Amino acid sequence: MAEKSPTIDGIPVVNRPTRARLNDRQLVDYEEHKTSLIKWLRHFGKEPEKAEGYARTTVRQVAQKADKFYRWVWDDREGYTTEVGSDDAERYVTSLIYAESEYSNGHMASTQKCLQRLFKWRRHELGDEIEWEPTHTFSQSATQARDYLTIEERKQIREAALEYGSIPTYNGLTPTERDEWKVHLAQRFEKPKSEVTKAEWDRANGWKIPSMVWTSLDAGLRPIEVGRATTQWVDTENAVLRIPKDESTKNRENWIVGVTDRTATALDRWLNERDLHDTYETTDALWLTREGNPYSSQSLIYVLHRLCDIAGIPTENRKMSWYAIRHSVGTYMTREEDLAAAQAQLRHKSPETTMRYDQTPVEDRKDALNRMG
Repeated sequence: MAEKSPTIDGIPVVNRPTRARLNDRQLVDYEEHKTSLIKWLRHFGKEPEKAEGYARTTVRQVAQKADKFYRWVWDDREGYTTEVGSDDAERYVTSLIYAESEYSNGHMASTQKCLQRLFKWRRHELGDEIEWEPTHTFSQSATQARDYLTIEERKQIREAALEYGSIPTYNGLTPTERDEWKVHLAQRFEKPKSEVTKAEWDRANGWKIPSMVWTSLDAGLRPIEVGRATTQWVDTENAVLRIPKDESTKNRENWIVGVTDRTATALDRWLNERDLHDTYETTDALWLTREGNPYSSQSLIYVLHRLCDIAGIPTENRKMSWYAIRHSVGTYMTREEDLAAAQAQLRHKSPETTMRYDQTPVEDRKDALNRMG
């Protein structure tokens, strides 16, 4: 098993793809490089003169995008280095422009902003003479807006689901900190502070949101399907959803929809956890809101926007509804496999289409989902 990256304030210092690229000595050097970056951004990055740092989610995003930038530089120079300059940043952004089918304007604008923060640190801490001022600008007007998530955004949303609503571990807090979090949880779960126990910690860090988001990222669930989903749909042993024809929206046939193994794991953890909540005692609903209601389009929009906030994904001038997830599945499943796989995975309504495209094996669609992230 690969050694895990050390973390700073919950932020991985070096992500897994980057660690896989480096030998032991390079990794030690690069970890020191990234540690300095993350600490400076967290405590000084926003206003160095005032010792004001960036929020954890912002620093996490910079750390991730810095790793991707450095990997590109290593490919470009055919070797490891931490010495990068503005010309590297310009050429990297240009490479993203040429790959515009993969990246939205919002993603490229976010990448440039993260790289500017990287070069700001380099000037303040490493003595680089100037900070990088990008040549290109990226706007996201209504005509440019996309109503689906890019591959990069899908990965960010998947990771953000693990952070959504989470709080520090119970045993990792001092008594004073624990008392402060009890106040927060009492408000969150609408109960007296005296009734808040360790169970509320487990609930706050539970698997409901990750399982719902990851399943939607794999199966392209419509909002109404999220609301209608039941425990009987889930087959974690075979990593599929079995949606009966009575519940498969706009369709006349039963559907078997593949999900990734990690989504199946999240669903399995949620099913075990779900049994502990009184809210689900009299229902087979797979997911319910905090108020005990089925999820609706509006409540799912709120969840998605919160996830975008955590991931640092711009939402201005975009139709960022739950359908953005569904449309991303169709877009990239078609690219990774073919139109037949997309038709089958998204459960389209035409009987002729169903007869033609449902021949795509579930296993092939699951392989495509793993490549999609």
